[in-house]
Amino acid sequence: MPEIGEIRAHAKRLAEFAIGKELKTFRPISFHVLKTFDPPPETAHGTTLQSVDTRGKYLILHFEGASFLIHLMQGGRLKPDEKQSAKPRNGQARWTFADDTALLLTEAGHDKRAGVWVFPPGTDLDATEALDYLGPDADQIDEETLAKLLSDNSMRLHGWLRRQRIIAGIGRRLANDICHEAKLSPFASTKKLDSDAVHRLHDAIHTCIDASLGFEREQPEIVASAKRPSAVHNRKGEACPRCGDTIREVTYTKYQVNYCAACQTAGKILADNTTSKFLK
Repeated sequence: MPEIGEIRAHAKRLAEFAIGKELKTFRPISFHVLKTFDPPPETAHGTTLQSVDTRGKYLILHFEGASFLIHLMQGGRLKPDEKQSAKPRNGQARWTFADDTALLLTEAGHDKRAGVWVFPPGTDLDATEALDYLGPDADQIDEETLAKLLSDNSMRLHGWLRRQRIIAGIGRRLANDICHEAKLSPFASTKKLDSDAVHRLHDAIHTCIDASLGFEREQPEIVASAKRPSAVHNRKGEACPRCGDTIREVTYTKYQVNYCAACQTAGKILADNTTSKFLK
């Protein structure tokens, strides 16, 4: 799933393509993609796109007549639609402009979970049901706030970083790399992190998000996860770029935790509850 760096870089691409264009029509191609009914999306017809913003992993298209909140989920993409075919492959929704250009929302895979919400202009989106669960964007919190959020939400650090209700915008790849950058175990208890660890974590969040944003800004579109640079994510068996030790992995059903034992756990090999009995 695109994370905060990918989403922000893509918002800039969309703004360069569509700012100032008049929306002719919005068409939900898939029956389940539109998550709201009032106001109808037609209220934005005939109005221009004023800005493209982001919140966590969400994109926001602000037209004069309405704001469209978009979540790409795992396989979603929103990009210029050159063909504008009647039944586009994986098509979920289309915004067509008065100059006959268009944006197409697609979603690959069987689980169609991408969504579009429509709100009146000027709505405080953070107060809506779609976004009121989100914590602050990960790189918008100071060190003191970070320390409080860590203390108030005790769990393993890797899971804490990915919990959108606590801080928004970080996914599996960034969580792996942030823990590595901060030299912290992904299984460290957030409540037990001292002030030095919190300081390193705060710096690592900014370092990794900035690096992600810098890479994405050089790409023509959102790239596949496997093509994004990473220190440890999906690099099981490779050498740690910092110390040369072997990058290790704890595997779960839907994701994996990658780490360097030498850099992050004082040499301790981590294991989840289902495999730890084999490592005793």
